[in-house]
Amino acid sequence: MSHISELVVLSCLIMICYRKFNLIFNLKETFNKQQDETFMRLALEEAGLAFAENEVPVGAILVDQNGEVLAKTHNQRESAADPTAHAEILALRIGAIRRHEWRLEDATLYVTKEPCVMCAGAMINSRLKRVVFGCKDIKGGAANSLYHILSDPRMNHRVEVTAGIFEDEGRKILQDFFIARRSLKNQKKRL
Repeated sequence: MSHISELVVLSCLIMICYRKFNLIFNLKETFNKQQDETFMRLALEEAGLAFAENEVPVGAILVDQNGEVLAKTHNQRESAADPTAHAEILALRIGAIRRHEWRLEDATLYVTKEPCVMCAGAMINSRLKRVVFGCKDIKGGAANSLYHILSDPRMNHRVEVTAGIFEDEGRKILQDFFIARRSLKNQKKRL
């Protein structure tokens, strides 16, 4: 075989490998997006439960690398009289207890709203692999709105962040909750 023929064969092999890799990568990306949407729907259901309990409607689902749900929960600050009872904290606690292990290195946390500083710190301390969130929190978001704690290279661990899954739905349930809360507050003032 001539040198030119070898180059042609080699370039064809490279193209074939590239296409297969690209196909596999795209299939994996599609699968991840479908999986992200499935678990974010569950998180939105949890947010709905929080709304019904007069809690700020944030829901969280903790999932292991096999897609097994380790925890399903929502904000419970009011009912628990606990300032740390954010959905994310509760999910991490339940997941760690369920596994008898504080390290959640293979787990993904799905949450309807961008985590706050406290929750981001807990994610780093639990060595969480990944967080997927819906809407941004421009006033207190610690993933990529106000702070970048989860990707800060000064931290001893970094958490992979995926943002914007069902962003509109997460934002809407929060807006509806605060509109209803203000309306109720105004009604009480008139009485």
